[in-house]
Amino acid sequence: MAQRGLAAEFWQVPAVTRAYTAACVLTTAAVQLELISPFQLYFNPDLIFRKFQVTGQGLCSCLPPSRLSGWDVSDSAPRYRYCRMLEEGSFRGRTADFVFMFLFGGVLMTLFGLLASLFFLGQAFTIMLVYVWSRRNPDLRMNFFGLLNFQAPFLPWVLMAFSLLLGNSVLVDLLGIAVGHIYYFLEDVFPNQPGGKKLLLTPSFLKLIFDAPEDDPNYRPLPEEQPGMDPMDRQQ
Repeated sequence: MAQRGLAAEFWQVPAVTRAYTAACVLTTAAVQLELISPFQLYFNPDLIFRKFQVTGQGLCSCLPPSRLSGWDVSDSAPRYRYCRMLEEGSFRGRTADFVFMFLFGGVLMTLFGLLASLFFLGQAFTIMLVYVWSRRNPDLRMNFFGLLNFQAPFLPWVLMAFSLLLGNSVLVDLLGIAVGHIYYFLEDVFPNQPGGKKLLLTPSFLKLIFDAPEDDPNYRPLPEEQPGMDPMDRQQ
């Protein structure tokens, strides 16, 4: 019964979040069981552009950095939570747009990572998701481990400060914030400026593949997204 309930809960998760979370879990399990090495998954420009070994390189944003940076709990929870809240919130009924955000963010992050010599981008991708969600929910109050209260847009910076306290480099966090801000500006800010226009256009083939009816019977929002939920009760 427990297994059946877990399976039912898994299929209640929106499609993109479900696929992304499953990829992260399977990748982590494969690394922990030593079926594969983390160094088979990291972003290696030499292997891609000179030897054309692209297998595994696309997973660099899925590999949780816990084995390498120690940022385990504070990365895993936001990775799932804010991805799901984005998909069930501002991207509900817009699965193609959500997939396009993943592609846009992944490509831009990879290019910036190449310039900054950053090879494991999972943490940066998580911060990007957190940044976009936080900017689209500017009035929400957050509580960080019961110690700190702040407005949602400060959340990426709080996570970066926490990562710094753990002794990690902030370059990866800054990369995620930068890519998240570029997406947010191009998608939400610039089109609403005088003379501005929408520059990020989701390709029609993605809409054809991913867009589903808005009233999806399988949607079950997180408690934080349910009507009537007090924003003060939302916690990191």
